[in-house]
Amino acid sequence: MAQVTLEELTENFALFNDWEERYKYLIDLGKNLEPMPETLKTEETLVKGCTSRVWLICETNSAGAYHFMADSDAHIVKGLIAILLSAYEGKTTAEIKEVNIESAFEKIGLNRHLSPNRRNGFFSMVERVKALSQ
Repeated sequence: MAQVTLEELTENFALFNDWEERYKYLIDLGKNLEPMPETLKTEETLVKGCTSRVWLICETNSAGAYHFMADSDAHIVKGLIAILLSAYEGKTTAEIKEVNIESAFEKIGLNRHLSPNRRNGFFSMVERVKALSQ
């Protein structure tokens, strides 16, 4: 699946009438993540602060843009990873600092429809992205 922007994802979520449909869409997003090799799922790549197990790594290209790879053992969390990647994938450190992920999170409605643990886990992933992209 081609990488969609955060704006496109926000618009896509708005197309659904109820949260059951949005959860299905979120899970489908997660199913389309780039597979993460098991050898990269280590204690060092584990995101702290997530109830589910989440692994996240990044690398940079010669232009200073970041490529992230992540995986989780939970379907909804994989969908949250897809949202995270749509916000940060291919961006430079300066561009990552400009992303207003909290606003997008609210526009999609995730702040009202995710459990506090999932919400905290999502923002733990955001903090990890910011730390890795310094």
